[in-house]
Amino acid sequence: MPVLKRWLESVSPDVLCLQETKVVDSDFPADEFHSLGYSAAYMGEKSYNGVAIISRIKPDEIYHGFDGKGKDEGTRLIAVKTGEINIVNTYVPQGTSPDSEKFQYKLNWFERLRDFFEIRYKKSDILIWTGDFNVAPEPIDVHNPKRLLGNIGYHPDEHRALAVVKEWGFTDVFRKHTPEGNNYTFWDYRVKDGVSRGLGWRVDHLWGTRKAAEKSVKSWIDVEPRLWEKPSDHTPILAEFSF
Repeated sequence: MPVLKRWLESVSPDVLCLQETKVVDSDFPADEFHSLGYSAAYMGEKSYNGVAIISRIKPDEIYHGFDGKGKDEGTRLIAVKTGEINIVNTYVPQGTSPDSEKFQYKLNWFERLRDFFEIRYKKSDILIWTGDFNVAPEPIDVHNPKRLLGNIGYHPDEHRALAVVKEWGFTDVFRKHTPEGNNYTFWDYRVKDGVSRGLGWRVDHLWGTRKAAEKSVKSWIDVEPRLWEKPSDHTPILAEFSF
């Protein structure tokens, strides 16, 4: 929380989407967010998963998981609606390794997510989908695409699964404004000096439907928090919209 609190006080975003909070709801630091002027919608579990949407304006609607009540993947998907603006925050399964059952689970998760968007939303909605997708979709999203191809997070099967969701009606808002490579959101702790050596991945994303993307002014990645003491291995990806 110290790194996150410092970042919030410095950047002061209107909305913050968190993944992998790793705490049960009774331990979620909602009061700390309230003290900074934010409402908090969240669902978590001990040691694993957990998602939250922190916002200046309290949402009109909160939807947990695929079923809305949080019993079906409620700690991996949370959605809110404020006025005409919809936000879906996901923590997509990592998949462990391409030859594992968890990898198939990940691919199936993308199928379910496509169905979720198809059933719950219209392509004409103002909808922002963000979170840790656990997939780097393009060669410029990884530091060594030739060597890493076929690894978890940069596998052709994942690329196809994610593309099917994107084809529903999403634009990669970050890529719209930042077409060049060497922009990453994740650096593995196990890789020494990974940030300074540029050994990163862009697995965290911020996508929008046509109406949302058209309202986007800019999008960028804030690397600075990844360099602070005891940071996350991910760093924030941001976008500004003129709603």
